[in-house]
Amino acid sequence: MADKDLRINEQIRVREVRLIRDDGEQQVLSTADALALAREQGVDLVEVAPQAAPPVVKIMDYGKYKFENEKKVRDSKKKQKLLKLKEIRMQPKIDDHDLDFKSKHVKEFLSEGNKVKVTVRFRGRELAHTELGRVVLDDVLKRIEGEYVMDKPPVMEGRFMSMVLSPKSRK
Repeated sequence: MADKDLRINEQIRVREVRLIRDDGEQQVLSTADALALAREQGVDLVEVAPQAAPPVVKIMDYGKYKFENEKKVRDSKKKQKLLKLKEIRMQPKIDDHDLDFKSKHVKEFLSEGNKVKVTVRFRGRELAHTELGRVVLDDVLKRIEGEYVMDKPPVMEGRFMSMVLSPKSRK
């Protein structure tokens, strides 16, 4: 349940509630009595299951509970790996050395765990020979030697032919 949906103390507007104590013991009592118990202990009465009949409440320090939840969310975000999409552009009349250089970059990006979009740009009359772009892309695939998984095969999109590669999973 989201924190903003929780009702605490006087926000709980039902006649009786099921109170769960710290030791796990449950008891049904009036909301006023449960609130008095919480006040005695110097903490809050928090509604944890409003859909139950009667609604379930716990006596806890709401500020501490909220802090712990926010901490869990922060920690889970730290563990996430954001995938970046890197793009390598080239032309169909690329030289061998340049192709080696660009292929090395593709390998590098894949080894860092990024996705790579390899694009061949056609200009002017080059559009009549799109098969040359396919040859260049196949050449790149040969040079990176199976260190990839093809997400999207080579496809023409206007004046560009591109494919998307992602790194092989390391299990």
